[in-house]
Amino acid sequence: MTDPNVDPPVDPATLAEIEQLAVELARLAAAEIQGALGTLLTVRYKTSEAGQDALRDPVSEVDQRVEKIVRMRLNEHFPEHDIIGEEYDDRPGRNHDFVWAVDPIDGTTNFVNGFPLFAAAIGVVYKGRPIAGATWCSTSHALRPGVYHACKGGHLRFDGEEVELAANPAVRRRLVGLPQIPATTGSRDGRKTGSAAIELAFVAAGLLEACRIDTPNIWDVASGLVLVEAAGGMVATRIDKSWQPFRTFGSAAQGEGDDLRQWKQAILAGRLADHDALVAAVAT
Repeated sequence: MTDPNVDPPVDPATLAEIEQLAVELARLAAAEIQGALGTLLTVRYKTSEAGQDALRDPVSEVDQRVEKIVRMRLNEHFPEHDIIGEEYDDRPGRNHDFVWAVDPIDGTTNFVNGFPLFAAAIGVVYKGRPIAGATWCSTSHALRPGVYHACKGGHLRFDGEEVELAANPAVRRRLVGLPQIPATTGSRDGRKTGSAAIELAFVAAGLLEACRIDTPNIWDVASGLVLVEAAGGMVATRIDKSWQPFRTFGSAAQGEGDDLRQWKQAILAGRLADHDALVAAVAT
Protein backbone atom coordinates (compact mmCIF):
# COMPACT_ATOMS: atom_id res chain seq x y z
CA MET A 1 0.00 0.00 0.00
CA THR A 2 2.96 2.32 -0.43
CA ASP A 3 2.85 5.09 -2.98
CA PRO A 4 5.39 4.39 -5.74
CA ASN A 5 5.17 7.97 -6.97
CA VAL A 6 6.50 9.46 -3.73
CA ASP A 7 10.17 9.17 -2.81
CA PRO A 8 10.54 8.04 -0.09
CA PRO A 9 7.11 6.34 0.10
CA VAL A 10 4.97 6.39 3.22
CA ASP A 11 5.32 3.06 4.98
CA PRO A 12 2.15 0.90 5.12
CA ALA A 13 1.80 1.04 8.91
CA THR A 14 1.89 4.85 8.96
CA LEU A 15 -0.49 5.04 6.03
CA ALA A 16 -2.99 2.74 7.77
CA GLU A 17 -2.72 4.76 10.99
CA ILE A 18 -3.33 7.99 9.10
CA GLU A 19 -6.38 6.60 7.30
CA GLN A 20 -7.82 5.28 10.57
CA LEU A 21 -7.38 8.66 12.25
CA ALA A 22 -8.96 10.45 9.27
CA VAL A 23 -12.01 8.19 9.62
CA GLU A 24 -12.18 8.91 13.35
CA LEU A 25 -12.02 12.66 12.72
CA ALA A 26 -14.74 12.47 10.05
CA ARG A 27 -16.98 10.63 12.52
CA LEU A 28 -16.30 13.19 15.24
CA ALA A 29 -17.33 15.89 12.76
CA ALA A 30 -20.46 13.92 11.88
CA ALA A 31 -21.52 13.69 15.52
CA GLU A 32 -21.30 17.46 15.92
CA ILE A 33 -23.10 18.13 12.64
CA GLN A 34 -25.93 15.70 13.33
CA GLY A 35 -26.30 16.98 16.88
CA ALA A 36 -26.80 20.52 15.56
CA LEU A 37 -29.49 19.64 13.02
CA GLY A 38 -32.80 21.22 13.88
CA THR A 39 -31.29 23.79 16.24
CA LEU A 40 -31.19 27.54 15.74
CA LEU A 41 -27.70 28.11 14.35
CA THR A 42 -25.57 31.22 14.55
CA VAL A 43 -24.58 32.07 10.98
CA ARG A 44 -22.30 34.75 9.61
CA TYR A 45 -21.02 35.43 6.10
CA LYS A 46 -17.39 35.68 5.08
CA THR A 47 -18.34 37.90 2.16
CA SER A 48 -20.57 40.76 3.26
CA GLU A 49 -19.91 43.53 0.76
CA ALA A 50 -22.62 44.65 -1.64
CA GLY A 51 -22.79 43.11 -5.08
CA GLN A 52 -23.36 39.69 -6.59
CA ASP A 53 -20.97 37.97 -4.16
CA ALA A 54 -22.66 39.32 -1.05
CA LEU A 55 -23.89 36.67 1.40
CA ARG A 56 -22.69 33.76 -0.69
CA ASP A 57 -20.19 32.20 1.72
CA PRO A 58 -21.86 31.33 5.04
CA VAL A 59 -20.10 29.85 8.05
CA SER A 60 -21.94 28.46 11.06
CA GLU A 61 -20.88 28.01 14.66
CA VAL A 62 -20.77 24.27 13.88
CA ASP A 63 -18.11 24.73 11.17
CA GLN A 64 -15.86 26.43 13.68
CA ARG A 65 -16.57 24.00 16.52
CA VAL A 66 -15.89 20.97 14.30
CA GLU A 67 -12.57 22.35 13.09
CA LYS A 68 -11.46 23.11 16.66
CA ILE A 69 -12.24 19.53 17.69
CA VAL A 70 -10.39 18.11 14.69
CA ARG A 71 -7.36 20.29 15.36
CA MET A 72 -7.21 19.26 19.02
CA ARG A 73 -7.43 15.58 18.14
CA LEU A 74 -4.74 15.90 15.48
CA ASN A 75 -2.47 17.63 17.94
CA GLU A 76 -2.74 14.59 20.22
CA HIS A 77 -1.65 12.17 17.47
CA PHE A 78 0.58 14.15 15.09
CA PRO A 79 1.52 17.47 16.73
CA GLU A 80 4.30 18.04 14.19
CA HIS A 81 2.03 17.73 11.13
CA ASP A 82 0.68 20.76 9.29
CA ILE A 83 -3.05 21.55 9.15
CA ILE A 84 -4.85 23.60 6.55
CA GLY A 85 -8.43 24.20 7.66
CA GLU A 86 -11.14 26.24 6.07
CA GLU A 87 -12.07 28.22 9.17
CA TYR A 88 -8.75 28.96 10.89
CA ASP A 89 -5.40 30.13 9.54
CA ASP A 90 -3.28 28.54 12.28
CA ARG A 91 -0.54 26.35 10.75
CA PRO A 92 1.14 24.30 13.52
CA GLY A 93 3.58 22.52 11.22
CA ARG A 94 4.09 24.81 8.25
CA ASN A 95 6.32 23.25 5.57
CA HIS A 96 5.99 19.77 7.09
CA ASP A 97 5.80 16.90 4.57
CA PHE A 98 2.41 15.80 5.99
CA VAL A 99 -0.49 18.22 5.64
CA TRP A 100 -4.04 17.58 6.86
CA ALA A 101 -6.65 19.45 4.80
CA VAL A 102 -9.84 19.87 6.84
CA ASP A 103 -13.25 20.97 5.64
CA PRO A 104 -15.50 20.82 8.72
CA ILE A 105 -18.68 21.20 6.69
CA ASP A 106 -18.62 21.20 2.91
CA GLY A 107 -21.98 22.41 1.69
CA THR A 108 -22.58 24.87 4.52
CA THR A 109 -25.26 26.72 2.54
CA ASN A 110 -27.19 23.45 2.31
CA PHE A 111 -26.57 22.75 6.01
CA VAL A 112 -27.76 26.10 7.38
CA ASN A 113 -30.88 25.85 5.23
CA GLY A 114 -31.65 22.34 6.41
CA PHE A 115 -31.13 20.89 2.93
CA PRO A 116 -29.71 17.43 3.76
CA LEU A 117 -26.77 17.25 1.37
CA PHE A 118 -23.43 18.12 2.98
CA ALA A 119 -20.19 16.50 4.11
CA ALA A 120 -17.17 16.70 6.40
CA ALA A 121 -13.89 16.01 4.62
CA ILE A 122 -10.50 15.07 6.08
CA GLY A 123 -7.73 14.76 3.48
CA VAL A 124 -4.05 14.03 4.04
CA VAL A 125 -1.32 15.20 1.68
CA TYR A 126 2.29 14.01 1.69
CA LYS A 127 4.83 16.09 -0.24
CA GLY A 128 2.00 17.61 -2.26
CA ARG A 129 0.29 14.31 -3.12
CA PRO A 130 -3.03 13.17 -1.62
CA ILE A 131 -2.44 9.90 0.25
CA ALA A 132 -5.49 9.38 2.49
CA GLY A 133 -9.01 10.66 2.80
CA ALA A 134 -12.19 10.24 4.80
CA THR A 135 -15.40 11.99 3.81
CA TRP A 136 -18.51 11.75 5.95
CA CYS A 137 -21.57 12.26 3.74
CA SER A 138 -25.09 13.03 4.93
CA THR A 139 -26.32 10.40 2.49
CA SER A 140 -24.71 7.70 0.37
CA HIS A 141 -25.20 4.78 -2.03
CA ALA A 142 -26.53 2.92 1.04
CA LEU A 143 -29.20 5.62 1.61
CA ARG A 144 -27.76 6.53 5.00
CA PRO A 145 -25.01 8.75 6.41
CA GLY A 146 -21.54 7.30 6.59
CA VAL A 147 -17.83 7.71 5.87
CA TYR A 148 -16.21 6.96 2.53
CA HIS A 149 -12.49 6.40 3.09
CA ALA A 150 -9.34 5.16 1.38
CA CYS A 151 -5.59 5.51 1.31
CA LYS A 152 -3.13 5.58 -1.57
CA GLY A 153 -2.92 2.12 -3.08
CA GLY A 154 -5.90 0.86 -1.07
CA HIS A 155 -9.55 0.18 -1.80
CA LEU A 156 -12.53 2.48 -1.49
CA ARG A 157 -14.48 1.66 1.66
CA PHE A 158 -17.70 2.86 3.25
CA ASP A 159 -17.75 2.53 7.04
CA GLY A 160 -15.06 -0.13 6.77
CA GLU A 161 -16.72 -2.21 4.04
CA GLU A 162 -15.28 -2.30 0.54
CA VAL A 163 -17.46 -0.54 -2.05
CA GLU A 164 -18.05 -2.47 -5.25
CA LEU A 165 -20.73 -0.94 -7.44
CA ALA A 166 -21.23 -1.74 -11.12
CA ALA A 167 -23.04 0.63 -13.48
CA ASN A 168 -26.40 -0.63 -14.71
CA PRO A 169 -25.98 -1.11 -18.49
CA ALA A 170 -29.71 -0.42 -18.95
CA VAL A 171 -29.20 3.20 -17.82
CA ARG A 172 -28.52 5.12 -21.01
CA ARG A 173 -28.01 8.58 -19.49
CA ARG A 174 -25.59 8.87 -16.58
CA LEU A 175 -25.27 11.76 -14.12
CA VAL A 176 -22.42 14.27 -13.89
CA GLY A 177 -21.83 16.92 -11.22
CA LEU A 178 -21.38 20.42 -12.61
CA PRO A 179 -20.86 23.89 -11.10
CA GLN A 180 -23.77 25.20 -13.16
CA ILE A 181 -26.43 23.17 -14.94
CA PRO A 182 -26.49 23.85 -18.70
CA ALA A 183 -29.56 23.50 -20.88
CA THR A 184 -28.17 20.23 -22.19
CA THR A 185 -25.22 17.98 -21.37
CA GLY A 186 -25.29 15.79 -24.46
CA SER A 187 -25.67 12.16 -23.46
CA ARG A 188 -25.55 12.94 -19.72
CA ASP A 189 -27.75 14.69 -17.19
CA GLY A 190 -26.17 17.40 -15.05
CA ARG A 191 -26.57 17.76 -11.31
CA LYS A 192 -25.45 20.47 -8.88
CA THR A 193 -25.18 19.33 -5.26
CA GLY A 194 -23.56 22.35 -3.63
CA SER A 195 -20.73 20.25 -2.18
CA ALA A 196 -17.47 19.35 -3.92
CA ALA A 197 -16.72 16.73 -1.27
CA ILE A 198 -20.11 15.03 -1.84
CA GLU A 199 -19.59 15.01 -5.60
CA LEU A 200 -16.14 13.45 -5.42
CA ALA A 201 -17.39 10.80 -2.99
CA PHE A 202 -20.35 10.09 -5.26
CA VAL A 203 -18.04 9.75 -8.27
CA ALA A 204 -15.96 7.26 -6.30
CA ALA A 205 -19.07 5.30 -5.31
CA GLY A 206 -20.41 5.28 -8.86
CA LEU A 207 -23.42 7.51 -8.21
CA LEU A 208 -22.02 10.18 -10.52
CA GLU A 209 -20.06 9.27 -13.62
CA ALA A 210 -17.94 12.41 -13.35
CA CYS A 211 -17.82 15.91 -11.91
CA ARG A 212 -16.16 19.27 -12.54
CA ILE A 213 -15.13 21.63 -9.75
CA ASP A 214 -14.08 25.03 -11.06
CA THR A 215 -12.59 26.90 -8.08
CA PRO A 216 -11.82 24.45 -5.27
CA ASN A 217 -9.63 24.96 -2.25
CA ILE A 218 -7.36 22.15 -1.11
CA TRP A 219 -9.71 21.25 1.76
CA ASP A 220 -12.60 20.82 -0.70
CA VAL A 221 -10.91 18.09 -2.72
CA ALA A 222 -7.91 16.53 -0.94
CA SER A 223 -9.97 13.70 0.57
CA GLY A 224 -12.13 13.13 -2.49
CA LEU A 225 -9.24 12.77 -4.91
CA VAL A 226 -7.98 9.79 -2.90
CA LEU A 227 -11.46 8.24 -2.93
CA VAL A 228 -11.81 8.58 -6.69
CA GLU A 229 -8.42 7.07 -7.42
CA ALA A 230 -9.02 4.22 -4.95
CA ALA A 231 -12.22 3.41 -6.85
CA GLY A 232 -10.30 3.18 -10.13
CA GLY A 233 -11.26 6.63 -11.35
CA MET A 234 -9.10 9.40 -12.73
CA VAL A 235 -8.50 13.05 -11.94
CA ALA A 236 -7.41 15.94 -14.15
CA THR A 237 -6.54 19.56 -13.43
CA ARG A 238 -6.32 22.65 -15.60
CA ILE A 239 -2.76 23.93 -16.08
CA ASP A 240 -1.70 26.46 -18.72
CA LYS A 241 -5.15 26.37 -20.37
CA SER A 242 -5.13 22.61 -20.89
CA TRP A 243 -6.41 19.65 -18.91
CA GLN A 244 -3.65 17.41 -17.58
CA PRO A 245 -3.68 14.36 -15.31
CA PHE A 246 -3.53 15.46 -11.69
CA ARG A 247 -0.23 14.59 -9.97
CA THR A 248 0.32 16.96 -7.08
CA PHE A 249 -1.02 20.06 -5.37
CA GLY A 250 2.37 21.63 -6.05
CA SER A 251 2.25 22.20 -9.80
CA ALA A 252 4.26 23.78 -12.54
CA ALA A 253 1.67 26.54 -12.63
CA GLN A 254 1.81 27.16 -8.91
CA GLY A 255 5.36 26.31 -7.96
CA GLU A 256 6.34 23.45 -5.69
CA GLY A 257 7.30 25.69 -2.80
CA ASP A 258 4.15 27.82 -2.70
CA ASP A 259 1.70 27.76 0.19
CA LEU A 260 -0.84 24.98 -0.35
CA ARG A 261 -3.48 27.12 1.32
CA GLN A 262 -3.39 29.32 -1.79
CA TRP A 263 -3.80 26.40 -4.22
CA LYS A 264 -6.80 26.83 -6.52
CA GLN A 265 -7.06 24.88 -9.78
CA ALA A 266 -10.07 23.45 -11.58
CA ILE A 267 -10.56 19.71 -11.13
CA LEU A 268 -12.21 17.01 -13.22
CA ALA A 269 -12.86 13.59 -11.72
CA GLY A 270 -14.59 10.57 -13.14
CA ARG A 271 -14.82 6.88 -13.77
CA LEU A 272 -14.51 6.84 -17.55
CA ALA A 273 -12.43 5.01 -20.13
CA ASP A 274 -9.51 7.44 -20.27
CA HIS A 275 -8.35 11.03 -19.81
CA ASP A 276 -9.83 12.20 -23.13
CA ALA A 277 -13.21 10.70 -22.25
CA LEU A 278 -13.14 12.50 -18.90
CA VAL A 279 -12.36 15.85 -20.50
CA ALA A 280 -15.07 15.33 -23.12
CA ALA A 281 -17.64 14.46 -20.47
CA VAL A 282 -17.39 17.46 -18.14
CA ALA A 283 -14.73 19.94 -19.26
CA THR A 284 -17.08 22.13 -21.28
